[in-house]
Amino acid sequence: MELFLQFGYGMMDHCCSLIQEWGNGTIILSPRDLKPNQLQSFAKKVLNLGGSLLLDPQFYLPYADHERLQSHEYFPKQYASFEFWSGAGLRALLMDLYTLNHQLGCDDFILPGLYALEIDEDWLIRQNAVIQQALSLEENQKDLIAIVALSADATRNVDQIHELIEAARLWNVNGIYLICEHPKGQYLVEDPIWVANVIDLIAGFRLSGKRVIVGYCNHQMLISGCASATAIASGTWMNVRSFPPEKFNAQYLEEIKQKAVWYYCAKGLSEFKISYLDIAMGQGLLNQMASSGTLGSHYADILFQGTQPSTVGFGERQAFRHYLQSLKNQVLYLRQNSFNDTIDTYESTLVTAEELLQQLHSAGIRGQDRDFGKAIDANRAALSLLKTTRGPMLRRNWSRL
Repeated sequence: MELFLQFGYGMMDHCCSLIQEWGNGTIILSPRDLKPNQLQSFAKKVLNLGGSLLLDPQFYLPYADHERLQSHEYFPKQYASFEFWSGAGLRALLMDLYTLNHQLGCDDFILPGLYALEIDEDWLIRQNAVIQQALSLEENQKDLIAIVALSADATRNVDQIHELIEAARLWNVNGIYLICEHPKGQYLVEDPIWVANVIDLIAGFRLSGKRVIVGYCNHQMLISGCASATAIASGTWMNVRSFPPEKFNAQYLEEIKQKAVWYYCAKGLSEFKISYLDIAMGQGLLNQMASSGTLGSHYADILFQGTQPSTVGFGERQAFRHYLQSLKNQVLYLRQNSFNDTIDTYESTLVTAEELLQQLHSAGIRGQDRDFGKAIDANRAALSLLKTTRGPMLRRNWSRL
């Protein structure tokens, strides 16, 4: 499993810096956050740094009216559902998108896909229409990746999830770009059924021979590695670590107005405001919140050099890069040579996080809505179900996934 960078507002410098440091890496471009000229110039810069690119067409809501999204030529300025799907509208969209993917130098072609309030016959028909039209493009020389973008309610529906997995077996695509809305706007999801269904989708798609990129992730989705996801994608602000579909409309309030700085404690799978690190220092627990050498990053070293954390000038820039560097290391560490070893590694990660959080909580140190303590049970339950339902097949096929 790899970590891809989910591009969001204000991420150009972060992406370039990390790609340069890593020597490689894949960025999923966001037309919603880049104007047409920026998209071209940024793509060229990333390629020159040794990075790779994918383009998220962000056609989730055809009536979306976000100014930057609407500024791209491929995005329909007028959309009438019947005429678009039964006429030339879909083919024109795919042709424009393919041309843009080619101009940007994208490795694969992520196809447009609608946000599904429910997985019903109409949505499946449109998914098939997109795939069939894409297959008919003689110009296309790229691997096709189908978008599966689901509402929280659809993701929670076990019957719909099973129907989707069966339907997708017949899709003639190389991969799936899976995006699942979090229930109730939660950052860390506490619903075990939601988590279980996400990883069941990943396992089902992978066992059918498709690559799976899980988009708009935070560290809770490290569990995706247990289902052999190809990659998870994450970014800086919370709206690229979860999927709020309303962000593609003009009235959406940008998250950049929130100025709190958070430190990601990889060992505890949690984020903490810097003031709570001051408390941890006073309680003699600060060093336990530092990441290990193999899973940490140099961006947060300044917090653990003996000075009160809130006085050392640790800001958003370091916090975001520390998060992504730490998550990349965790992603690489999780995947093992067998299904059993990967499960053991992740379960050990949960135990370590739980033990540390219990210590921190007893000292009054909590991460509010970014505290993984509330999500541990959901992930543990989902993992147990995965072992029961998909374990035998994953165990047998792990070496080829």
